[in-house]
Amino acid sequence: MAKPKVVIFATGGTIVSSGASATQMTGYSIQGLKVEDLLGAVPMLSDVADVEVHQVANIDSSSMTSAVWLTLARAIEEAAARHDVTGIVVTHGTDTMEETAYFLTLVLKTHKPVVLTGAMRPATALSADGPLNLLNAVRVAVDPDAVGRGVLIALNDTIGTARDTTKMHPTNVATFRGPDFGMVGMIAGSRIEWLAKSDKSHTLDTPWHLETLERYAKEHGALPRVDILYSHVDDDGVFVNASVAAGAKAIVHAGTGNGSIHEATVMHLYEAAKAGVMVIRASRTPSGMTVEGLDEWQAAGFVPAGSLNPAKARVLAQVVLASVDTTTVDAVLDAFHRF
Repeated sequence: MAKPKVVIFATGGTIVSSGASATQMTGYSIQGLKVEDLLGAVPMLSDVADVEVHQVANIDSSSMTSAVWLTLARAIEEAAARHDVTGIVVTHGTDTMEETAYFLTLVLKTHKPVVLTGAMRPATALSADGPLNLLNAVRVAVDPDAVGRGVLIALNDTIGTARDTTKMHPTNVATFRGPDFGMVGMIAGSRIEWLAKSDKSHTLDTPWHLETLERYAKEHGALPRVDILYSHVDDDGVFVNASVAAGAKAIVHAGTGNGSIHEATVMHLYEAAKAGVMVIRASRTPSGMTVEGLDEWQAAGFVPAGSLNPAKARVLAQVVLASVDTTTVDAVLDAFHRF
């Protein structure tokens, strides 16, 4: 019986990084290792699937760009269209993995499993977690029950959705969790146990298409500029004005509590909105929902981010703004409710 085929797209990250010793767990860097080197540490992959590997990038994910997103998404779409491909795995640094995963789940048009994985310890570390994470990601990608679940994140024996999984710890291997919505699956030994499905629309059920985003990026040099501004004591709106001056099409305001806005900042956001900049109210708190607040905020067209964190609110805003010529507040509100 023929084994399923999995295409692995590598983008770099800790999973192919090196330290000076087996105990160096921070301060490491990419020093020439590639995903092919990692495959050599996981010979049992051949028992699970026939693997085909492509290097899309080899960067620390803290330096991820939307240009790499577009290249990666195009490569995944082409692979997913092949009849011989069962699933796709993306190796990625953990710093921005959740943003890349969410972008992909908004724009990819496939029911085939797309699974992102990576590592919290470099390949040279004692108890490096990359090899097992890669093996498990391939196993998830060929699992028939993974079909139609959108883009997934699989690390440390857990499986989460692209939308609701976030990095919660800077160094611990158990960093990826869903602050409110939890994992959708877990891995124990050779068994994959599915626990839930997200009600949010994704992949085939979104209105956005990669071709549109590619065209926008070609015409403008990049996807729309969307800045995240983090509120704090003594906030004064200076960064709002700087963002507008830099050409931002939207501002995600990571406010206190329920997306609250400093009294010295709010007038600057009103002016930004009048100038045509979309203002999205998110929260700097790690869980919960940002919902409607003061009547004046709604009247100004500020959009509450719902259960999206600021980083993912930014991704959704980019996709929405790049996909239409004129973006209404109602259209953005609808997107934050549905996706």
